[in-house]
Amino acid sequence: MSNGLYLMTALAGALYVLSPGPAFLALFSLAAAHGRPAGARFVGGHLVGDLSWTALALAAIIGVNQLGPTLFDLLGIFCGLYLVYLGIKAVMSREGAVVPVGSNRPLMTGVLFGLTNPKAYPVSVAMFTALTASYASSLSWDAAPQLLAAAFVGFILADILLVWAAGLPPVRRFFQRHGLAITRVVGVMFIAFGAKSLADAGRGIASRN
Repeated sequence: MSNGLYLMTALAGALYVLSPGPAFLALFSLAAAHGRPAGARFVGGHLVGDLSWTALALAAIIGVNQLGPTLFDLLGIFCGLYLVYLGIKAVMSREGAVVPVGSNRPLMTGVLFGLTNPKAYPVSVAMFTALTASYASSLSWDAAPQLLAAAFVGFILADILLVWAAGLPPVRRFFQRHGLAITRVVGVMFIAFGAKSLADAGRGIASRN
């Protein structure tokens, strides 16, 4: 099994956590109001959802890959388009109030937030597909536990970074003033990874024709 696959899986896990979305905005708004401890409890609870959705995403990706490379490439195209769509939506987002959630029970709120986020599954499938497409031949059920462990490492490192950053006074002030700009910048990142997924899928299809 290639170490590159594990590295890209961990990177996908980290980027999945770091990419602004409902949980990202909730964490920063919660930390801005109540500090790092509340933010840490929130992401600790959210980790339950991250692991659950990632396990389902990896199962879907491996299952599709076992059915044949063409179907995997088609999934890559779909996921790439979805990431581009989310990126464009983020880039085009407008100014709006970010309402803190989880002020009273951040841990339980994090668990519920992670498990009920409707975008968690498609985004995780899209992110992991985009970054592991180059290693499609190495994806197998035997590798699933190690891949989930690699993603878990990415989650933990990203969560530590986020909680640390969210508690910094300058970051809290900056986020409150420029939250919209941050969302748009990450939208550009989604577009870039979506383009990568489309390019990888296109090369895969072209190589077999």
